[in-house]
Amino acid sequence: AISLDELMYLWLFQVVRISKDIKASSFERYETIYRLYIKDSEIYGIKISDIKSINIQKYYNKLYESGKRSSLIFNINKLLRTFFYYAVNEGYVIKNPCSGKRITIPGQKENSISKEVQVFSDAELKIFKSSIENHRLKALFLLAIGTGLRQGELLALKWSDIDFKNNTLSVKRSIRNINIIQSDGSKKRETIIQIPKTKNSLRTIPIPSKLIPVIKKHQLQQKEEKLKAGDTYTDNNFVFTTILGLNIDARNLLRSYKRVLTRANIPYRKFHALRHTYATKLFERNVPLKTVQLLLGHADISTTADIYTHVMPDQKIKAVDKLNDLFN
Repeated sequence: AISLDELMYLWLFQVVRISKDIKASSFERYETIYRLYIKDSEIYGIKISDIKSINIQKYYNKLYESGKRSSLIFNINKLLRTFFYYAVNEGYVIKNPCSGKRITIPGQKENSISKEVQVFSDAELKIFKSSIENHRLKALFLLAIGTGLRQGELLALKWSDIDFKNNTLSVKRSIRNINIIQSDGSKKRETIIQIPKTKNSLRTIPIPSKLIPVIKKHQLQQKEEKLKAGDTYTDNNFVFTTILGLNIDARNLLRSYKRVLTRANIPYRKFHALRHTYATKLFERNVPLKTVQLLLGHADISTTADIYTHVMPDQKIKAVDKLNDLFN
């Protein structure tokens, strides 16, 4: 009988990797979960026909007790569940041990997604804006705060996506730096441009009018860099590039961002915190939940609500206060 390790490796590299429906970035994520948390684990060598929910539950509990977050365990289970659906369809097992109520993700309630949201305070934003006054990527950082675009969406923005007449920009693509994994498991780092996976991510959003001069100044700066570089410049129409016109590597952007925070003496938060700050400021200004969902490009309104429950209590109080006239 085949073991979990044999079948899962074959499934991952001979079925999933070559599927037209799987993006290279998604496969990189699956391979990482498999390599770090399934390969050589205590469930790895069990015969596929012998594996039970209790084996997997015991392993998840052990991971949680060792300090692993419930969000990680949730993603491990998501991958295993997909794999076992394949195993069921192929007749290796009768039931999926990871489906339905068979598995409990330890600590999931304590580690709700809303508690992981990081935002910058108004005071920190003021310092941040001051510290990037002469920064080459000032426009990128301010656009992140003023539009809520994801890092990959900002790096993939082209000048043709910006409508200066109507002060809007259109999100049409995303850039990712990923490891392309070959059939033998070897890796090659590449920059890929991909279309967002949900139609809501393809969106046109307004740019705060006070950012338009900043973007135009950045455009002028880029033209000057192009003249200075001459024939060595790669003109690919992207808004944010290196001084030679090449795509900015996400790792270099994050290093630059981290240096800004360090110099400004602001506690480190992920780059995604700029997007969370944008959404939070919209809620503080009473922008409706549905509008925020569309601006962020979330596929489902419940996603937006789950992430930003931390800014809702104040709104709920204000909403209930509006009923006071009933008791005059």
